[in-house]
Amino acid sequence: MGKAVSRDAVVLIAGLLARDTESLDQALRETERLWGEASHKSEAVGFSFTDYYEAEMGPCLRRQFIAFSCTVSSETLRDAKVRTNRIEERLSVAGRRTLNIDPGYLDLGTLVLASTKDATYRVYLGDGIYAQPMLYFEKGSFRPWPWTYPDYRTEGTILFFNTVRAHYKMGKIGRPVA
Repeated sequence: MGKAVSRDAVVLIAGLLARDTESLDQALRETERLWGEASHKSEAVGFSFTDYYEAEMGPCLRRQFIAFSCTVSSETLRDAKVRTNRIEERLSVAGRRTLNIDPGYLDLGTLVLASTKDATYRVYLGDGIYAQPMLYFEKGSFRPWPWTYPDYRTEGTILFFNTVRAHYKMGKIGRPVA
């Protein structure tokens, strides 16, 4: 019989998507209130991979990735998504989101995101939340799965998460969240 081992030290990350820089800054402040200071922030770039969010959030969206200084148990992913959904709802204007926050975690081998949408490659966590493996680490770099979102496949995104992983591996990230 196998012995269950808990994953207590994964890096909490988030993908932020917003209609303007002010909303991105607000998302960063809100998530840092929950999980402490971000250790890494990607450059905010234009998001033109899909028009999925445009009807609700408007055109010319901005994407930014963040990683937090803390480490958490991978089991907190469901709760993290529930909390970010509440932030999105609270900051909505006239029933429309101004931002989208997708929490996830990174360890030495994978990057996993939380989602509220079901799919064949997602695992149900409870409370309407699913886990989606987004990247896997092989031959010195993170690599996408066939279902990985286009913005997680870009060279800049892969480089960002490779850097976060390297700092995590060296122990530069790892302060437990309070």
